[in-house]
Amino acid sequence: MNHSENVDQDAVLRARTMLLGSGGLSVEQEIDAYRVLAEVSPLTYMPKLSKALVSFGYASEFRDRPDIQLALHAEAVAAARRIGAEEPKRTELLIDALTPYQRLLYTAGRRAEGFAICEEMAEAGRQGFERGQVPSPVYGHGRLAAVLAEEGRHREAAEICGRIVRAARSEEPSGVSFWTAVEWAAELDAAGLHDAALDAFADMVDACRRELDAGSTSLAILTWELVRHSQMLDAAGRRAGAGAARKEALGLLAELGETGERKSWSNILSWWTMLLGLSGRAEEPAASARTPAPPFGSTLWSPDTRQAYFEGLPALEEETARLTEAAAVDPRRHLPGLIATHRRMTIRSALHRENRTHRILKPLRPVFDEGVALARRLDGLGAQEGRALLARALTDRSMFLLAAKQYGEAHDDFLVVTTLLD
Repeated sequence: MNHSENVDQDAVLRARTMLLGSGGLSVEQEIDAYRVLAEVSPLTYMPKLSKALVSFGYASEFRDRPDIQLALHAEAVAAARRIGAEEPKRTELLIDALTPYQRLLYTAGRRAEGFAICEEMAEAGRQGFERGQVPSPVYGHGRLAAVLAEEGRHREAAEICGRIVRAARSEEPSGVSFWTAVEWAAELDAAGLHDAALDAFADMVDACRRELDAGSTSLAILTWELVRHSQMLDAAGRRAGAGAARKEALGLLAELGETGERKSWSNILSWWTMLLGLSGRAEEPAASARTPAPPFGSTLWSPDTRQAYFEGLPALEEETARLTEAAAVDPRRHLPGLIATHRRMTIRSALHRENRTHRILKPLRPVFDEGVALARRLDGLGAQEGRALLARALTDRSMFLLAAKQYGEAHDDFLVVTTLLD
């Protein structure tokens, strides 16, 4: 039986007339027409229906109505799934519909359903590549890597990130972006594949050096990368390599202090906060399916994970205040815990601030200064870990001052770091 026999032909005529009319239609009216016509001409109108529903789901009038947004995006997904495999833009349309849908599911705390959609996005991308509909075999895979990382499945995330890097190398003459490369290195490291992570990060630093020579990146970004690389090398016991990376970074800071950046750059704070967050990942609770954590190294955090991370700031501030009082009475016992908690609070504050504004010097400087002061107190007590913690606090402040364009002070702090560690 022809499916069109079940459709009200008068409704079909009205829908066609509406779309052919000279008067402007609202998005809602267009959607109503597409709903009718998609039943009789799915090849033509199902793609239009899906695109219109996705667009309508972003409407400002529904900003505070997640229930309506979710329903619209769910309908968009249902329409996109019905688009025929022969449609050249099917993969793109399906993933465009699935992307906001999974985001809303995660916002609503429906992680299992959101995860299934992320898996569907990756599978749709794979099939789309086989059909010649998209240019990459890892099209649509990025969110799956991020949500795997959020659940502590770092080896699986690293495998996907590695495929994304290899595809980017074959597709992009300019090479792999910082964001793609750093996520792969981060997931390798989190999976315990430290040598592979170091190799991946070294490749990223080499690429950044070439970009600096070509004038396509900043001195600050290469400095941040070198400093993070030195931390990874130190953790792996590669002291000579770590020292060489710090020496190179110090040279760049000296140039910045004398002449500033070689050219003007817009807001590059995201490079700093990305690597700062990575440097503190080991102090955060381990991620699992029951207790997801941010995918440090990725920009694709789930909305519920992001919200929980930043909502944890007041608790860290309270714990820092409590430990501050305890350390005043018994510093040898409580200073190490205070320093660890204060640093977690500092990193979270920096990431939160960078997400809101580029103005960081005035609000964040006291936090970084306090971190250095606490580490100096511990080092002054002769604690075994005091020297290393002071070097870390000075490194954190130096890189913050670099982000705030206080180049001379950043150099002075990092000069002390090199004397402490090398």
